[in-house]
Amino acid sequence: MKGKEEFNENLPVIIEKSQVQYSEQGLREKLGKVARRAGLKVVYAVLLLYYALNSPSISTKDKSIIYGALGYFILPFDFIHDLLPFAGFTDDFAALAWAISKVMHNITPGVKQQARERVAAWFPSSAADNSLFESVEKGK
Repeated sequence: MKGKEEFNENLPVIIEKSQVQYSEQGLREKLGKVARRAGLKVVYAVLLLYYALNSPSISTKDKSIIYGALGYFILPFDFIHDLLPFAGFTDDFAALAWAISKVMHNITPGVKQQARERVAAWFPSSAADNSLFESVEKGK
């Protein structure tokens, strides 16, 4: 598992380099294409960061962390290809979870509510799973 360990070790650098990939339009396009395949955890993590990014009190440093994680999510080519069954979004989720852990102080109850409402609209049958939401908020 050297590849996974190396990825996790280099995650801050990978995220920093991915900042240039972020655009709101790119994020919307990627989510539209992969939401079902990526699953609820990845989508909720993306939405938490997106709504935190739009919070008026967020620092420039935290914005750059979020831009990097969302930029990595948008990247068409990443560490583990998104089309691989079961494993395709694990690297994306790792980057998103790392970013959430770094900016958690900006993820207010209002941000969580916005993200949960959007998830409920996209995944109506599974949106009531609070344990899943809480695990994402803890970066798991």
